[in-house]
This record gives sequence, C-alpha cells and structure tokens, in this order.
Amino acid sequence: MTFRMAALGLGLALAATTASADSWTLDAGASNLAFGSIKFNDTGEAHSFTSIDGKVAADGAVTLGIDLSSVETNIDIRNERMVEHVFKYAPRATVSAQIDMAAMEGLAVGQSKVMEVEGDLDLLGVEVPLYGDMFVMRLTEDKVMVTTDSMMFLSTADAEIDPGIDTLMELASLPNIVRAVPVTLRLMFDADGASG
Repeated sequence: MTFRMAALGLGLALAATTASADSWTLDAGASNLAFGSIKFNDTGEAHSFTSIDGKVAADGAVTLGIDLSSVETNIDIRNERMVEHVFKYAPRATVSAQIDMAAMEGLAVGQSKVMEVEGDLDLLGVEVPLYGDMFVMRLTEDKVMVTTDSMMFLSTADAEIDPGIDTLMELASLPNIVRAVPVTLRLMFDADGASG
C-alpha cells in the first residue's frame, strides 16, 4: 500500500544519471521497499514487499512493479488478510514516471544530489499522484543508488483502500489504524548495455 512509492519513480529517475547506457534495470536483491503502520495510536510496525522490479528506458520512461502478494508484515495471517482485503488479490501495483535523461547527465561517479520526483501509482485501478525528494548517488559508471531523502507518506484515502483497512481493524479487534502510511525505499539500478 505504501507502494508506491513516489520513491519508486524517484529511484528510477536516479538510475538515469550520467551514464551512456541505453536503459537501467532494478537490482531487486539489493533494493528494498518498506512501509509502516501505526495502531493503538502509538504502536508502530515495519513491513515490506519482497518482490519488486523496475526499468528506466532510454527515453526516460520509468516503470516499477510491486508484487502485492509478496507483502511481508512478519505475521502470516496478516499477510493473508492484506492480500485478500486490502489488495483484493490484485497481482501487482505499478509506478510510472517520465524523467529528463539529459538533465541527469552530469552526476559523476561518487557524486550525489537530492532530486524532486513526480510519478503515478496505479493500485487496484486507482491512480495516485506521487511526489517526493530522493537522494541519488552514482556509485560506479554502471550502478546508481536511490533512497528516500525525507519521510514520505501515502494516504489510504487517496489510494481508496480505506474499506480494506476497516476490515483489518475489525478482524484484529483494533480501535484504530492510522491512515497516513510512511514509506521508505532503497533502489539500486544497473546499467544495461553501457556504450562507454
């Protein structure tokens, strides 16, 4: 649900830095997309998605996919309830964005910058605009890292998943679940077919 991950679109933008590669591919094993939940007003828990994929095309088109069935809340029954009641068994959520590849060409190896990125999250057919500041660093000629630079939040109302959250509350006998979801991410991208 926090998927989105404005951060995602941001991470993709990051991958487009100064390299001469035609495209960039997300290194899923080195990446992490996490979100939090708060219940009882003061009890916070960290969750994540264990399966994500992404690509930045040569024209700057960014796509990032989230396997919703890979949600990991560290409690099996809660994972199942999230998939059933919040995600409605939908297979994926996607984040899309368009970045200016030319504007990224200036970040040398070892350099970093904070970039403002915009994107759209498609979750259960609902499109949610995403905005966020991302910290981008060029690790090598062919590898870029993107992380959230400041706290990001996703509104469950904007994503139209409040009914599912209400169901989770009822099933777990909770008095409340905060409807602003904090999101963090670390995205690692590898250049495809670098031309030097």
